[in-house]
Amino acid sequence: MYKKTINACYLGSFIMAVACNLSPLLYVTFMGEFGITFEQVGRLTLLNFFTQIITSLSFSKPTDRHGIRPFVTLAHFMVFLGFLVMAFSRQLFAFNPYFGLMVATVIYSVGAGLFELLLNIIILAIPGDAKEKATSILHSFYAWGFIVCVVITTILIRLFGRANWPLIILMWSILPLVNFFNFMRVPLAPQVSEEKRTRLKELISSRYFILVILGIAVGGATEVSMSQWTSTFAESTLGLSKEIGDLVGLCLFALLLGLSRAIFGAWKGKFPLMKAMFAGSVLCVVCYLVAALSPWPMLSLVACILSGLGSGLLWPGSVVNGSNHFPFAGAALFALLAAGGNVGAAVGPWLIGLTADIAPTMVKAAPWL
Repeated sequence: MYKKTINACYLGSFIMAVACNLSPLLYVTFMGEFGITFEQVGRLTLLNFFTQIITSLSFSKPTDRHGIRPFVTLAHFMVFLGFLVMAFSRQLFAFNPYFGLMVATVIYSVGAGLFELLLNIIILAIPGDAKEKATSILHSFYAWGFIVCVVITTILIRLFGRANWPLIILMWSILPLVNFFNFMRVPLAPQVSEEKRTRLKELISSRYFILVILGIAVGGATEVSMSQWTSTFAESTLGLSKEIGDLVGLCLFALLLGLSRAIFGAWKGKFPLMKAMFAGSVLCVVCYLVAALSPWPMLSLVACILSGLGSGLLWPGSVVNGSNHFPFAGAALFALLAAGGNVGAAVGPWLIGLTADIAPTMVKAAPWL
């Protein structure tokens, strides 16, 4: 009964990856065409993450009150609209195209924040005992979307040239429009009623909830920090071009990230979730130590890529653990989890860069820190 619903959620996760990663692939183009600085394009990334956080927190109560369908369709429309505004930013904001990029970023980031909030709710509300499997596969589609976005966008830039970047964005805008109509039709499982719903005060006062929030924040920081630095490492130490660095570093990391989630989903029952998350955490620590201490750049790069295998279950596993422990929490639980993960994803890479800028001597003397 809910097969089409699950497939629509998988496509939604794919679209979320495109929404979060398409613009950064065009940052070099934006800098050349609009004369903006590194700080200004970095501001777009920060705007993306914090718009998602605010959106996830703001829409939890309306979702419980009015249901999921109005907001999951709104998510797709906002991504579609944001892509349109970005593609036509030169015409719509001729006085200040960078302001147009900021407006577009806020619009599609609202959609991405709604995806982060709602897709997990939809999957975990479906009756049955395959929630861990479906959630793990759902998050694997984010990795597949990331890989396809990087590869296809790189190919399209080669084919059409960087000057035709608006056309590339318009081509990607078709996906959210298609899935908008999917979610107009697919059945959605009933949500937790108001009478049974766990109160927010009870939720945030729970020690288990605090641990789950910390877990998903660490998962977000681990996943995004290493994915971003792997590409930079491949370019700087191996002398690869940005395009090849993205393909080698980012895509291989994302491939293992997605594989870990897909494999766990396919083999669910053979590996207890908590043990799989612990094993992944240990693998991440080992990979980080090898990446930092190895005298051979190629081995360090391999360790960076392998950390994707270890970090794959930290985010979706935290979502499942939270949902299993608080089955009647409603949208508030998923809003706080999404916010926690996005805070980790935003702060983690920033802390790494800050450490490298402030204390380069310490980084050289004790890279394992």
